[in-house]
Amino acid sequence: MALLRILFPYFVTIFNLSQPCQIPDDFVAASSPGHIVIGGLFAVHNKMIHSEEYPTRPEIQTCEGFEISIFLQALAMIHSIEIINNSSLLPGVKLGYEIYDTCTEVTIAIAATLRFLSKFNCTQDIVEFHCNYSNYTPRVKAVIGTSYSEITIAVSRMLNLQLIPQVSHASTAEILSDKIRFPSFFRTAPSDFYQTKAMAHLIQKSGWNWIGIITTDDDYGRLALGTFGMQASANNVCIAFREILPAFLSDSTIEVKINQTLEKIMEESHVNVIVVFLRQFHVFDLFNKAIQRNINKVWIASDTWSAAVKISTIPNVKRIGKVVGFAFKSGNMSSFHDFLQNIHLLSNEKNKLLSEYIMLLSSCSHVKDSDLNYCIANHSQGNWAYKIVESNFSLRNNFLLDNAEPGPVHSLQLAISALAYAIRDQCRDRNCQNPTAFHPWELLEALKNVTFTDGKNEFQFDSQGDINTGYDVLLWKEVDGRMTIITMAEYDLEKDDFIFKDNGTEKEFRNLKKIQSKCSRECTPGQMKKTTQSPHTCCYECVSCPENYYTNQTDMDYCLLCDNKTHWAPVNSTVCFEKEVEYLNWNDWFAIMLLTLSTLGIICTFAVGIIFTRNLNTPVVKSSGGLIICYVILLCHFFNFVSTSLFVGEPQDFKCKTRQTLFGMSFALCISCILTKSLKILLAFSFEPRLQKCLKRLYKPIPIIVICTGIQMIICTIWLLFAAPFVEENFSIPRVIILECDEGSIMALGTMLSYIAILAFICFISAFKGRKLPANYNEAKFITFGMLIYFISWIIFIPVYATTFGKYLPAVEIIVILISNYGILCCTFFPKCYIILCKQETNTKSAFLKTLYTYSSQSACSLNVSHISLDSGPSEDSLPNQNFHCKTPGTSEQGKVSQAQMAKHVQSPRKRTAKNMIGILPRKRTSSI
Repeated sequence: MALLRILFPYFVTIFNLSQPCQIPDDFVAASSPGHIVIGGLFAVHNKMIHSEEYPTRPEIQTCEGFEISIFLQALAMIHSIEIINNSSLLPGVKLGYEIYDTCTEVTIAIAATLRFLSKFNCTQDIVEFHCNYSNYTPRVKAVIGTSYSEITIAVSRMLNLQLIPQVSHASTAEILSDKIRFPSFFRTAPSDFYQTKAMAHLIQKSGWNWIGIITTDDDYGRLALGTFGMQASANNVCIAFREILPAFLSDSTIEVKINQTLEKIMEESHVNVIVVFLRQFHVFDLFNKAIQRNINKVWIASDTWSAAVKISTIPNVKRIGKVVGFAFKSGNMSSFHDFLQNIHLLSNEKNKLLSEYIMLLSSCSHVKDSDLNYCIANHSQGNWAYKIVESNFSLRNNFLLDNAEPGPVHSLQLAISALAYAIRDQCRDRNCQNPTAFHPWELLEALKNVTFTDGKNEFQFDSQGDINTGYDVLLWKEVDGRMTIITMAEYDLEKDDFIFKDNGTEKEFRNLKKIQSKCSRECTPGQMKKTTQSPHTCCYECVSCPENYYTNQTDMDYCLLCDNKTHWAPVNSTVCFEKEVEYLNWNDWFAIMLLTLSTLGIICTFAVGIIFTRNLNTPVVKSSGGLIICYVILLCHFFNFVSTSLFVGEPQDFKCKTRQTLFGMSFALCISCILTKSLKILLAFSFEPRLQKCLKRLYKPIPIIVICTGIQMIICTIWLLFAAPFVEENFSIPRVIILECDEGSIMALGTMLSYIAILAFICFISAFKGRKLPANYNEAKFITFGMLIYFISWIIFIPVYATTFGKYLPAVEIIVILISNYGILCCTFFPKCYIILCKQETNTKSAFLKTLYTYSSQSACSLNVSHISLDSGPSEDSLPNQNFHCKTPGTSEQGKVSQAQMAKHVQSPRKRTAKNMIGILPRKRTSSI
């Protein structure tokens, strides 16, 4: 409603509802005639004076609160236009200007905009209504300004009606890049999108994640808050609080809001970094009150106040803490500085702003330069005397130089240059001394494609009407007791990174990183963040990483998983450790013990072979099946002992394929040879004629050995061809890699072992039937014991092997092989070696026969000696094919056989062909001789 009240006279003018009124010249802040007039909008005053709480009459209010920095921007526009007029860029064409003070109020800015929209060369300021403004010539060709986005948005919507180009040097709201809503808007400063992105990047790079933000309650503040919120979230930065202040100083609640904001800052003790999107006059009041409360923080300054000397010269400003700000890129300021040095030569006849500055400077003449800014800003309005004071009065040009902000001044110079180059393009084929030579919308089209320069670099507007020149990162630093604003780094928009000029500025940045601003303590490497019930992700607890997980940086959201195959990590680890590769090593004490036993077995095997070779013609050796069979069995034992060495050391494909095959083949051959001896016992002492006859036909030692061993060879060959063992890395143990042999096929391994077990079982049954031969020569009994040892060891092996893992798994199989091998070796050969070495008197033919006769005479059974002979013995004698029926002594005299009678039968010349027998086994007979 207030806006309508103020603008009511102008709307009446537009629609010709009443007689239009002439806007007084006092409304114009500064002007200069020219062929082409450029409008300017600057918020030189920071508020309007309201005589009442609410305005009651639609009239423009008086302004107060002179802003030196904005005044200097208006001077920069004047200076830039003068440079263009004094150059050869627009020959014969003079640029004029018409500058208005918006007093930081949208309503006054709209009033000035209506003046810009009024028809050119009209005796009265009239804005005509047209459906098409293509041929309409307004008062100005373009507009410079304003500084604040809230005002710029309102002005731009009005200028869109006639597509009058508007070039802002400081309005950074992201929404203004929308060419659908703001088609005639351009700016020579980066969008807030890049500023908020740079701020969030700086905060994240400094290690801060718990911050506060203060903005204004207008389009600029709300848009900045929204954009920064998204950028902060993308950089894992949380906003602890958001405080919003009234946009205008004329708001009566602003003091209360500032106090509430300071209370909130003091309440959030963990927040040490605060982002401030405020205007200079807001920050001025905020810092003055913060100094009184001894609030010390890190303040992230937006481009609107980061280089404000007015604020940096506040008494005791160093007590507020550190200020890090973002400012527009600066340019060459030497020409403007020369202009300020000669400002006393500038006429103030049509420059109300300069006149007011002179008046305020005169009123504060007693104040030193450090307090002059404060005096000017707070001086009462009073009556202005628009005249040059005494000639000896100093304008304190150095004071103006110190307050000139390079970034906004350079952006304003670029704005004027852009318009000047665009006007030059329009004036190539036109007489621009005539103000109607081209229309504003034609200048707008030229601006979209214009390329201009600041004397050093070339610039061009992008598709959104922006020029992204980047930012200077400023740091407020106390030097010699005075707060100085230095450039700490540059922010490159394309690389999204900070470029430090030297080691000194980089050191300043490192000092900033020492300041903590976190909701929770920093999680050290080896820990991860665990979210709590707080809605903020920055508030968390630190928990240690579990086993096989690690973190190598601070404040990591989750622990990284080690490569389970090759690495491991303990609890609370910062790195992954490479797993140790383990296998049954040659240096392992257990392996040494087992290999020692294998070596001892090999020695025993050779010893037995030597003993049997030296006693080749003795009955014990001959009754063992002959030297060839003994050598084959001993060779199998040798290979069995050798195969155990293949289970030790680093597994290799050759070892994996050879060790099981070598053991399986040699053990099958060994059992096959022993099987022939067992079958020979069964054949020798079989009492049933039919069974005896059948066994005679089937008993073929060499074919039996070849067939039995051949079947095992077929099993092993199929195994190696289709599922051969291979080297495998076992990762089942957390901290080590077990290098082992994968058998390829458990079924193949089981088939191989099962086949050996079948042969051993047949051997056991055959030998068990002949276990009662004479003690000195009874081999069947020891074969039975050997097979039992074999069965027991392998029966125990199966569950142990299935439940054992790790590098000692091969040792289990070695133990079983050794037990089996030692059992058969000891039971088969050691008793015979004992007879050969210790009882040589029994290892003769006569002793052998005597033992047999004694055993037969004492037995209560009949003896079938039809097939007993000494293989390759020293004589051709053999026992006769007779049956002796004996009774136990004391029962009856009948049936007793004398030794002489037995000898008579034994010495029968009849020869027998049954050979390769392993012993003599008594059989019971029911019939008598």
